[in-house]
Amino acid sequence: QVHLVESGGGLVLAGGSLRLSCAASGLTFSNYAMGWFRQAPGKEREFVATSSRSGKIYYIDSVKGRFIISRDNIKNTVYLQMNSLKPEDTAVYYCAAAFLLETPTLIMGAGSYHYWGQGTQVTVSS
Repeated sequence: QVHLVESGGGLVLAGGSLRLSCAASGLTFSNYAMGWFRQAPGKEREFVATSSRSGKIYYIDSVKGRFIISRDNIKNTVYLQMNSLKPEDTAVYYCAAAFLLETPTLIMGAGSYHYWGQGTQVTVSS
């Protein structure tokens, strides 16, 4: 059974940093694109960043230059380093896994991901 477990969320002042982690089990991690999505209250879940199995990386425009996604295929863990945080980054952040996904037009879509974590809350205060 596949499990994705996020950690690292919390409350931070604007301009601060957090690092989210997502530990995966029950799957061959290196075969999966690993992505981060977020959902703010009253809003749709949106794509944040993803790392394909071949190492291609994509970000939503609003986090480019501030967030860095990375993965450790030995530890079966994907990370999201979030710097220069803004109040509009406040959301529940979800980790997701997509088997063999490489297609750029699909890799940023939540519907393309097969497995999801339970989410971790990130709150940025001004």
